[in-house]
Amino acid sequence: MSERPYTVCHILTSLDGKIDGSFMSAPETAPALRAYADIRGQYDCAATVYGTITMIEGYADGLAPVLPEQSRSLPRTDHVADAGAGHYIVSVDPKGTLGFRSNAIEKKGRPKAHIIQVLTEQVSDRYIAYLREKDISYIFAGADRLDCTVMVKKLKSLFGVQRLMLAGGGVMDWSFAQEGLIDELSIVLVPVADGDRAGASMFESAGFYERERPAAFSLLSAERRDGGVLWLRYRKKNKE
Repeated sequence: MSERPYTVCHILTSLDGKIDGSFMSAPETAPALRAYADIRGQYDCAATVYGTITMIEGYADGLAPVLPEQSRSLPRTDHVADAGAGHYIVSVDPKGTLGFRSNAIEKKGRPKAHIIQVLTEQVSDRYIAYLREKDISYIFAGADRLDCTVMVKKLKSLFGVQRLMLAGGGVMDWSFAQEGLIDELSIVLVPVADGDRAGASMFESAGFYERERPAAFSLLSAERRDGGVLWLRYRKKNKE
């Protein structure tokens, strides 16, 4: 039995490989957005992982406020505020920068999800105290750099997550790929390109892996959806 959850990277991308940009507002993108949401539900994952940028753009309540100094050092140990929530938003925030109004996030058409903050030991005592006050769960995954393997193992052992969805951004997707943690890659391909050279890509290196290797996948299926949308499913290369 695996020590970590089965992990699906589920991404909507333009023809030129972007996961954000002006193509998102094109009318031809609407069928792809519907397909993306429908497929997301089919996977029935208990938890979804988002990187810091994705969190601040669509899930967190901005940055954390100015926090008071702590009179004592707080331990860098995991805190499980709700092990039975059933649904989780896993927020990767290595240095502890995000702000939240409560310990759960509700999005239209999705179940209420308890927040799990993923930190490194670089986080401040004041931020740990802030999460405690909000009753937000947090786990540590690395001393000075995020260790995705440690993170996913803790999600299973502490919260019982059996199926995990990775939904961006590009740095998180690439980090999971480099550590061999993507079991299945699900791409909803939008028949639109916008040529934006500044747009984020599906996979983006942060440059902190000493030796980066191409990530290879084998095709499982290709399915045509309404509006010329393609749903492409891949499995990690050589996965049995």
